[in-house]
Amino acid sequence: MEKGSDSGSKSDPNGWNRARGLMVKTLVLIGGAFLLKRFTKSTTRWDHAKIVARSLSGEKFSWEQASKDPDNYFNIRTLTCPATEMVDGSKVLYFEQAFWRTPQKPFRQRFLMVKPCPKDLKCDVEVSSYAIRDVEEYKNFCDRPRDQRPLPEEVIGDIAEHLTTIHLNRCERGKRCLYEGSTPPGGFPNSWNGATYCTSELSVLKNNEIHTWDRGYDDEGNQVWGVKKGPYEFKPASASSLNGVFSPLNFPLSQPMEKRIEGSFVLQE
Repeated sequence: MEKGSDSGSKSDPNGWNRARGLMVKTLVLIGGAFLLKRFTKSTTRWDHAKIVARSLSGEKFSWEQASKDPDNYFNIRTLTCPATEMVDGSKVLYFEQAFWRTPQKPFRQRFLMVKPCPKDLKCDVEVSSYAIRDVEEYKNFCDRPRDQRPLPEEVIGDIAEHLTTIHLNRCERGKRCLYEGSTPPGGFPNSWNGATYCTSELSVLKNNEIHTWDRGYDDEGNQVWGVKKGPYEFKPASASSLNGVFSPLNFPLSQPMEKRIEGSFVLQE
């Protein structure tokens, strides 16, 4: 009897330890799943819009691409920064493009409005481009001190004609991009260089890199402007990206500017 009792007293603690270990593991798994669910839910529709707006902002160059393929790409500087916020929370960014040597003379200026996609569309973020009523008033907007920029309420009043809208979706796991998308089928009206409509593709990559591909087509579907080879790749300014800024790629121009800038990032007119 005593031996049996001793044997039972020795086995019970081991059984309890095993049971306790299983309980701890179960709780950890349940807690991990709960936290993962909360983390997934914590990224709201507006969070995605903020990520895209932040990624579009800043100074970026196509220098690396231009140095590898100067026949198709030029060293273009894009500069984007927050301009105002709409009542519904939409972020309005000021965007301009210029050749690297002449950043004070942008050849293209736009407002970009970034917000979540409407709930009835299967996308995450909507990026729309708008014309500016008085482009001269906004030239080098991002380079100026804040007290020398148009006021936020003035910006809202200067948002003019809607030009294009791109619908972005989160990229699948394993891809380099964070978000990617394009204009809807059929694009948007465009009359530059014989076009009747234009299309745009946009990819937001890690480290705030942006890839854009804008093209114009005539009534018969022939491409009449834009790079044919692939998208422009704009990367944030860095010491390495500026090593070749004195390259011949940074003109003076040998051709009319309109021909030299065909296909650059526009979110087109």
